Amino acid sequence: MSEQARRRPPKPYRRPQKDPVRMLAFEALRAVDERDAYANLVLPPLLRKAREKGDFDGRDAALATELVYGTLRRQGTYDAIISACIDRPLREVDPPVLDVLSLGAHQLLGTRIPTHAAVSASVELARVVLGDGRAKFVNAVLRKISQQDLDAWVEQVAPPYEDDAEDHLAVVHSHPRWVVSALWDSLGGGRAGIEDLLEADNERPEVTLVARPGRSTTEELAGVTETLPGRWSPYALRMAEGGEPGAIEAVKEGRAGVQDEGSQLVAIALANAPVEGADARWLDGCAGPGGKAALLAALAAERGAFLLASEKQPHRARLVERALAGNPGPYQVIAADGTRPPWRPGSFDRVLVDVPCSGLGALRRRPEARWRRRPEDLDGFAPLQRALLTEALSAVRVGGVVGYATCSPHLAETRVVVDDVLKKVGGAELIDARPLLPGVPALGDGPDVQLWPHLHGTDAMYLALLRRTA
Repeated sequence: MSEQARRRPPKPYRRPQKDPVRMLAFEALRAVDERDAYANLVLPPLLRKAREKGDFDGRDAALATELVYGTLRRQGTYDAIISACIDRPLREVDPPVLDVLSLGAHQLLGTRIPTHAAVSASVELARVVLGDGRAKFVNAVLRKISQQDLDAWVEQVAPPYEDDAEDHLAVVHSHPRWVVSALWDSLGGGRAGIEDLLEADNERPEVTLVARPGRSTTEELAGVTETLPGRWSPYALRMAEGGEPGAIEAVKEGRAGVQDEGSQLVAIALANAPVEGADARWLDGCAGPGGKAALLAALAAERGAFLLASEKQPHRARLVERALAGNPGPYQVIAADGTRPPWRPGSFDRVLVDVPCSGLGALRRRPEARWRRRPEDLDGFAPLQRALLTEALSAVRVGGVVGYATCSPHLAETRVVVDDVLKKVGGAELIDARPLLPGVPALGDGPDVQLWPHLHGTDAMYLALLRRTA
């Protein structure tokens, strides 16, 4: 070192600068990781608080949302890339450090943020939340990542399709291998179909509104916000990107709501299924949080029918009460266990059970669920799903109809459950659900229906309709 360099005074320490957008994104990711929270529940209150403090405008909120959801959707791909850039197993990296690295990787590989800005902003975030020492590690890793684009990295870290098709798709499309395998089994077909499905899982879903019949109309909603018509449901409207459904008066008043079009179609199909005899008493046996129940209640009211909405968890039953408040027809909300119901057998003309499940059909909306679920989780759901369908068939009278629905396409939660219960219970038959979804293409061979994100633009909802015969 020269004499001049020795005499040069050290640079003054610069405090790290907090970036509100990246701090919020990091906070959301930590909540998802530490508390098993869902991003769609964590993010809105964080954004609202930031707006109230004056830290955010609309563009900031949009960027924070993209950073959180984009990072979660591509977590598996980014993990593989980060692993290739460090000299230790990924499990030995502290989770907060990994969150900062993943946020940085997404900015570098999944957005149009310039490379220098993505690295410097991520290092600055690391200085704030991790300290200067670990920020140097973040800087070194992100500089390695920045040397290639996403396609080049994927080619490097994913095994060739010909050697291991499922593992290749898992890395390329950021899904756990077991989920790729399960979805492929349910979908059938070759490579193109499963790739289209996995890509659709990684796209940001549209916000879809439902105009509850007799309470609101699609014309009313279209008149107050920028929308496109629904694809399949007569009550659906798709909101323009960036729209705020909570600001719409009809949504505030409960006359309309936010509801995926696949969920709407399940309720509509059950309501329109032919029944023999009376049509006066309907049951939603798994009603929380209330979207399908609210649509069913509105449809029942048009016919003068009564809806009983039952939900086991009291806090979710309160959500159902809120969703149904103001419904013009007769209804009741109760907190009850559908596997040990308080109603008598044969009490209802129509019954819906949208059973608890793995949620693999809603990975667009809850991308973190793909990393949280395990194959053994299905063993936990299986007895409950069978019990709920069995009791639903007991609750409906002869000539009445039961709808069994899941937000999962996994065969172990759909056809296998229905087939097992039909064999065990007897006195019931499957009816063709496809004619009750008029205009909807690619519904398969029936009689049950599986919707798909890449084919229908909906969550991967499953529906089987069963008529009680004896």
